[in-house]
Amino acid sequence: MLRLRTALLPLCVLWALFSCQKINLDEDVAPETTSSGNLTINVSQIENTPFLAYTRTELADACTRLNFAVYNTLGTRVKQVNQQVGNIGFGSASFQLEEGDYQLVVLAHSSSGNPTMTNPAKIQFTNTQGFTDTFFCYDDTLKIGKDPVKLDLKLNRIVSLCRFFITDDYPADANKIKFYYTGGSGAFDARTGLGCVNSKQEQTFSLTSGQKQFDLYTFLHNIEGTIRLKVTFYDRSDNVLRECTFDVPMKQNHITHLPYSYIADEIGKEGVTITINTEWNPSLQVEF
Repeated sequence: MLRLRTALLPLCVLWALFSCQKINLDEDVAPETTSSGNLTINVSQIENTPFLAYTRTELADACTRLNFAVYNTLGTRVKQVNQQVGNIGFGSASFQLEEGDYQLVVLAHSSSGNPTMTNPAKIQFTNTQGFTDTFFCYDDTLKIGKDPVKLDLKLNRIVSLCRFFITDDYPADANKIKFYYTGGSGAFDARTGLGCVNSKQEQTFSLTSGQKQFDLYTFLHNIEGTIRLKVTFYDRSDNVLRECTFDVPMKQNHITHLPYSYIADEIGKEGVTITINTEWNPSLQVEF
């Protein structure tokens, strides 16, 4: 009996590991598409920069990841496909669904991972994944019947962007810059296209390459809003060289330009001009 139990132990361990992996596979589903389903989705248009919509020949111009998720009428996810640039059929997905009514969310972005899409009312990115230009389409009237359904979709931008750029030289011993901002959201509600949580968003960049422009994305809670932005410069030993804070007005589908002079700030010069003047949408300027 002892020998039998000893022999079965490795098999039990393997079965447990395999069971756990099956659960995880539900979250990170097929990266490639098939053509045998009764619902076929093609991303045929995506909002462009400047703000002109056209049919793209290369989706990779706008995003590196696509997420296709189907939910029932109660908001329970029933199918999902995640794609990356390079996957076969990038830009198209096919599902086999039972007849009935569904909700559909299609998302395009360039984060380092896929957002949590369990609930269409809270699609969430994290600080570790990063926040990028993001486009989506939502349809709560999807009906699957006896005949196959084919959809050609246009995705629209739902983020706001604060473009922080340094107009002069920062200290030679500056090693990294950290942006910490509140007032926006790292998650959005697909039903409204607006932010749905009060996030503490962070992005850190190395300064060793001489980079001076930094793009900070968020989902606003309304079409217009304000984020509280704290900018911190560090040296190679993680000592703080400089820290400054801004209240930044933002607008959905607009870029807010925030120029910063390290030298002017050092001598106490005021008068930072924040401009909402974008390649995305008509211009609006706000001065402080």
